[in-house]
Amino acid sequence: MKRIKHSKEFKLQVIKEAQDTGKNTLVARRYDLNPNMVSRWVREYKDGKFGEVDVAVLPDIDSKELSKENEKLKMLLGEKDLEIAILRDLIKKKNPPLAEKHEVANKWIQKGYSISKVLKIIGIPRSTYYYQKNYRVEEKKVSEGRPAPGYSIQEDGQKISDEQIKEFLLEEIAGDCYNYGYRKLTKVLRRKYKLKINKKKVYRICKELGILRPQRQKKVSYPRKLARNRIITRSNQLWEADIKYGFIEGEDRFFFVMSIIDVYDRGIITYHMGLSCTGDDVKQTLKRALLKRQQYDELEKPVIRTDNGPQFISHTFEKFCEDSKIEHERIPPRTPNMNAHIESFHRIFEDDCLSRWQFETYTEAYQEVMNFMEFYNERRMHSSILDLSPKEFYQKQDSLVIKEVRV
Repeated sequence: MKRIKHSKEFKLQVIKEAQDTGKNTLVARRYDLNPNMVSRWVREYKDGKFGEVDVAVLPDIDSKELSKENEKLKMLLGEKDLEIAILRDLIKKKNPPLAEKHEVANKWIQKGYSISKVLKIIGIPRSTYYYQKNYRVEEKKVSEGRPAPGYSIQEDGQKISDEQIKEFLLEEIAGDCYNYGYRKLTKVLRRKYKLKINKKKVYRICKELGILRPQRQKKVSYPRKLARNRIITRSNQLWEADIKYGFIEGEDRFFFVMSIIDVYDRGIITYHMGLSCTGDDVKQTLKRALLKRQQYDELEKPVIRTDNGPQFISHTFEKFCEDSKIEHERIPPRTPNMNAHIESFHRIFEDDCLSRWQFETYTEAYQEVMNFMEFYNERRMHSSILDLSPKEFYQKQDSLVIKEVRV
């Protein structure tokens, strides 16, 4: 049998569920794993072999880890002392040129300090340092081009100094123009003070005064693809996903179940259950579904259809779909009929599981949900697939004929 290599994300998900439920055997049964393997993963997580990752229970900190942390703090303290000493050398000179910064850097590097740390404190790029050092480039003593005149002219020909313009700008910023950028401030100077001034000069003056508005960050947006009519003739062509909430009476809190259903064979490929459901949880669940159906490396992957929930429109999920070349469809608002198969499953899930039991603990809810998913996939008859269970139909569909599915 080929040995399966599990990813770190999968192991952490299993560890999280094992710690939430307190039942390693139960979680191992859900994922078809060896209980000893799950116990070993939990043990390795507590020993810190997965790195600094917080799942549900923090690992114990022994004396060795405390000594390591102490060494890190000593190193940080040493770096701060170095930074203070270097800055003292630079403060002695007001706006030191590059050559003098280079001289200070050489002084501390020759004392044995790290080149990267020294250059980072002084603010010299590594490429500039080595270029100056190896090629002995002399810094320019004077700036090239025409010098700034130091004034602007009003419409009547009167000269107004840059210092006076700075006062104008500060007065306007303190008044009605507190939220203006340099472009609008240019308009104010032209209209109110009759100045013939360029927006580039206003930008330079605002930068000197430190009153420039912060540059707005460009938001990364992903194109939204609306669901369209499709004819499904086999499995792994269209999957639907949605989230269902359950309630734990004994703990007075909700839990989440995010399921992915194959529209053709009606099987729940995989699902996520937890006390939270984020975009990353949805991403990991879709990744497990692709691996389970052996679609991860296929060129033509299934289409995933969802509603417009925050987990499904998150950047994490959209980026995963884009990187994996998966087409993600989103149904229009208030049209649950376009996600009918997963909505129908959730009705069955509500009637046969969530409403049937009153859960006192999360462990109890976890076990009952897992039992229902096994029953639904392996034993529950479905009239639309010849009264077979989804698992039976998926295994025999090549020799069976049913009506094509229109969605």
